[in-house]
Amino acid sequence: MALSWRSWLANEGSKHLFLFFWLSLNVWLFGKTFLLYNEGLQYYYLHQMLGLGLCISRASASVLNLNCCLVLLPMCRVLLAFLRGSQKVASKKTRRLLDKSKTFHVTCGVTIGIFSVLHVAAHLVNALNFSENYSEEFVTLNAANYRGEFKCKLLSLLVPGLTGVVMVLVLFLMFTASTYAIRVSNYDIFWYTHNLFFVFYMLLMLHVSGGVLKYQTNLEEHPPGCFNPNKTLRQNLTVPKAFEELSPDYTTEPFPEDLPVPEPFVQSSFMRICSEEPKFQSHFPETWFWISGPLCLYCVERLYRYIRSNKPVTITSVISHPANVLEVRMVKEDFEARPGQYVILHCPRVSALESHPFTLTMCPTDTKATFGIHLKVVGDWTERFRDLLLLHSNQDTEILPIFQQRRYPKLYVDGPFGSPFEESLNYEVSLCVAGGIGVTPFASVLNTLLDGWKCYKLRRLYFVWVCRDIESFRWFADLLCMLHNKLWQENRPDYINIQLYLSQTDGIQKIIGEKYQALNSRLLIGRPRWKLLFDDIAKCNRRKTIGVFCCGPNKISKTLHKLSNSSNSYGTRFEYNKESFS
Repeated sequence: MALSWRSWLANEGSKHLFLFFWLSLNVWLFGKTFLLYNEGLQYYYLHQMLGLGLCISRASASVLNLNCCLVLLPMCRVLLAFLRGSQKVASKKTRRLLDKSKTFHVTCGVTIGIFSVLHVAAHLVNALNFSENYSEEFVTLNAANYRGEFKCKLLSLLVPGLTGVVMVLVLFLMFTASTYAIRVSNYDIFWYTHNLFFVFYMLLMLHVSGGVLKYQTNLEEHPPGCFNPNKTLRQNLTVPKAFEELSPDYTTEPFPEDLPVPEPFVQSSFMRICSEEPKFQSHFPETWFWISGPLCLYCVERLYRYIRSNKPVTITSVISHPANVLEVRMVKEDFEARPGQYVILHCPRVSALESHPFTLTMCPTDTKATFGIHLKVVGDWTERFRDLLLLHSNQDTEILPIFQQRRYPKLYVDGPFGSPFEESLNYEVSLCVAGGIGVTPFASVLNTLLDGWKCYKLRRLYFVWVCRDIESFRWFADLLCMLHNKLWQENRPDYINIQLYLSQTDGIQKIIGEKYQALNSRLLIGRPRWKLLFDDIAKCNRRKTIGVFCCGPNKISKTLHKLSNSSNSYGTRFEYNKESFS
């Protein structure tokens, strides 16, 4: 399969180039800081006392400052939704970079983990050097109180040591709980441990306030690299024995200011003379400058989200669909959303702390204020939520109007937030591929087209839905039939191309009927032949840019991603977008 570099650059090239730039920036910052501190150690002749441990610890700290500063920005969901939906970011390519915010967040997190290990290792070496190479000459710079002081005592009694140990434990919990296996098997562990980031940042602020870092206050009187001739004479010049016998109380005195300095100490082009010893005091921590801005921005956004979602929504109806899928329709004052966006639901009666994201399957419009979600009942949270909403857990399908509601629990909605599927209406041609419950992002798009499609750029939609059982198609069978009939009435039957694939043949006869006759002719057995599908779409849309949107299993996603990067003989370019379950 030939690789199209233009398609690769549009789909993955920008992300890889950005990650390469980010890696290069971190390496450059590490090297620049390392050389800076290494030069300072040479000026003060501190290599023997401190070694390279200090250089590595400070260089890794600078990288940690940068990544701890930026790791929070991808989590500012309101800011990202604003940038994606506003005209501030007019370029489609730039908006697609915003969809990589999770990748950037993970990249910063991994970088923090790697350089934290390097930072800790360097400080262990520093503790050894402080203890073994204690020097009376630089008492203010040495963290140890005497030569041979117990190394663990240095780490445990100092504020940086105590906070550093706790931060390492917090990072370890966050990293282990972020692995794919734990996220999939027990999302609650990932959720609770990830919220320890606030503890981490509080400890980080204390970690840098221990006063271990010091800077020189008398650079003019004692510039780096200079030497003090008075000190040198006292240390290096010996007094003759005969003179000592005659004047036993003699001590070497400083040179008077009006007398010339002896020849060995004459200032040259590469040596400067000073008359004062270096003086040091604790350095104001730079970490505050790095993390205070993003941390305040994140806290302000969380406060705004809390105020915005503080008013509970009104549940208008609850529908129990086949295959353990629940539909919830709601109304909230001044709620606006775009197709493809998602919201975060919080139900205090289910869990006081847990909140979960769900894609909108119905968006409010000018004529109706109702919006809705579809959720698959998997896990403890969704099971408890279903039991609270339904009067009887064994109901098949029942719509409960407002006047028949019986003690619906309070439900809070945070959002909406942006997703890659908002761009599906901004292409002239779009290919939407769904696997099972992954159809939810496209349901809101289909509902929007049902209300009116002429105001959007989209002129042809290829919709492919793959399910394991026939009952799953009933979730949105009515919606698909209504949209199909509407387009036929408007003489645009080619606007949408529907392909339904059933991977299992059990119960296929259940969908046969007059009501879904339009879908029966589009129902296929087996799995899609993706290569033939892409070739057919490319042939029918020569020299066009097609948006590919996928929400489903990783296997389908990887196949579509690979095909989007491949070249074709029709000059058609595919731009890949996806949303993953995990």
